[in-house]
Amino acid sequence: MTDFTTALADFASGPVATSSEARLVTSLSALDWVVVGRVGVSEPVSQTVRALVLDEGGNPQAHLFGGGLAPVRAAGLVNGTISHALDYDDTHFAHIGHPSVAVMPAAFALCDWDDRILVDVLEAALVGMEVSIRVGLWLGRAHYQGGFHQTATSGAFGAAVAAGRVLRFDTEKMRRVLGLAATRAAGLKAHFGTMGKPYNAGLAAAAGVEAALLVSKGFDPNSDALEGPYGFGATHIGQFEQAAALDGIGETWLFKDVSHKFHACCHGLHAALEAARDLDIAEPEVAEIRIKTHPRWMTVCNQTSPTTGLGAKFSYRTVIAMQALGYDTALPDSFSDKVCADRRLQSLRDRISVEADETLSETQADLSLLRRDGARKQASHDLLGPMTLADREDRVRSKAAKLIGAEDADAIWSMLRTGGRTRDLAKMLAR
Repeated sequence: MTDFTTALADFASGPVATSSEARLVTSLSALDWVVVGRVGVSEPVSQTVRALVLDEGGNPQAHLFGGGLAPVRAAGLVNGTISHALDYDDTHFAHIGHPSVAVMPAAFALCDWDDRILVDVLEAALVGMEVSIRVGLWLGRAHYQGGFHQTATSGAFGAAVAAGRVLRFDTEKMRRVLGLAATRAAGLKAHFGTMGKPYNAGLAAAAGVEAALLVSKGFDPNSDALEGPYGFGATHIGQFEQAAALDGIGETWLFKDVSHKFHACCHGLHAALEAARDLDIAEPEVAEIRIKTHPRWMTVCNQTSPTTGLGAKFSYRTVIAMQALGYDTALPDSFSDKVCADRRLQSLRDRISVEADETLSETQADLSLLRRDGARKQASHDLLGPMTLADREDRVRSKAAKLIGAEDADAIWSMLRTGGRTRDLAKMLAR
């Protein structure tokens, strides 16, 4: 019996003392998950995966974004993929993963099938997302840098324990579900920039649901397959950072530090966009802009002159030029081929430079603006900098209202905060 797996299983199956902050942040992530799924349903990858599942048919157990019902495992695949289709969901920088899109669909599908109260969804999701972050810390940066997509790999373990918690697993069954998830967790960064990236989130959710359902029916895998000599960590460039991964588990909720996206593009660009927001940059006054960022983002989101909306989502120069020209970077429709062809944008983009700065963290960016009148302004932003709960709630709810309308956004928020049944929320997925 291995220490890390048992510690995770004990935590995931036992009583949890959730803080008011953790509960609020979880509700905000649930709102965000529903909203980005609603908006992402028309994306080509969303339509493709929905078509596959609806063509297959099966027992109508859980609701899908865009309408219809499917077996719970298939619902996890569809809803996970769709909610990550726009890459507009939350990110946790402790392990560089998107917790909600892998874990929420698993917890939601099983609770939807049984029409459980929403409190069950939120608690199971919180526990699962916490586990996904801690597995990611245990695997370490080498796992991500080596080419594995943490949203999919760590996320599968989080989805599995979230599903297990809905099914009220004890410690031994949680160990089994973690062991079984070890042979199903998968996802490669090679798919970034393609339909494969959001599909990875769907794979994680579906794998978690499948593992939990099999264990509930008596499936007996190697419960040590996460840690053993030929286990997941050993075969997937794991660093086995056990002390860091288990520090404060059950008392400290790492998930509460999740970062919500307020711009419809790669999260690596957000610190620069927030700094530019502080500078209140407007195109007519710009002579030159210099952006400094952590070196890792130079190969992720530094496309210099993209011609497509998708490419724009991974381009410092483009998004800062968009913001200066008044394009709303909170709206997915702002990222289009037509915007990239805007001659004003192309001209301004040529006056923006990007450079790596090893003194900055992955969540920081520095901007320097030289105005045409010779004045120079500077701003910095850290995505992990202090944000009050009130400010976070205001910005997430404002994002939701902007994307799906204030009436629906407020209705979803009321359900999440005042209780209700999963089926009530499920009806909002298809609007």
